[in-house]
Amino acid sequence: MEVARRLVEQNSYLTLATADADGRPWASPVWFASPSDGVFLWVSAPDSRHSRNIAARADIAIVIFDSTVPVGGAEALYADAVAEEVAEAEVADAVAAYSRASEAAGARAWVPQDVLPPAPLRLYRATATAQSVLGAGDRRLPRSA
Repeated sequence: MEVARRLVEQNSYLTLATADADGRPWASPVWFASPSDGVFLWVSAPDSRHSRNIAARADIAIVIFDSTVPVGGAEALYADAVAEEVAEAEVADAVAAYSRASEAAGARAWVPQDVLPPAPLRLYRATATAQSVLGAGDRRLPRSA
């Protein structure tokens, strides 16, 4: 199995790297679902720092890695991506995908009303524009399909 695909399938959290309008960086772990290659979904409050950053600057970076491996055994998936709050017209399909992953992980089911106003949370999506994996010698290698 490809390293990138395995990392996405075996990990529950990704680290989301955002920046505000002035370029101040922020990193935040979020529980995610990946309904297709290079697409990542998560739920956050729209007033959280990373959500505000995404509203100001959609370009983000993502890393998914297993922090339990011994020194020298690191594997990681890196992605450059464009993030957005999922539009209301797309929420039903996106929240269904998120809910399937949530239930498979033993968590609750989600419905559109959980992420639409006046609910306190929103559903976000990042679509990768480039992906690479951590290779030998701490080098990033382009992800092969």
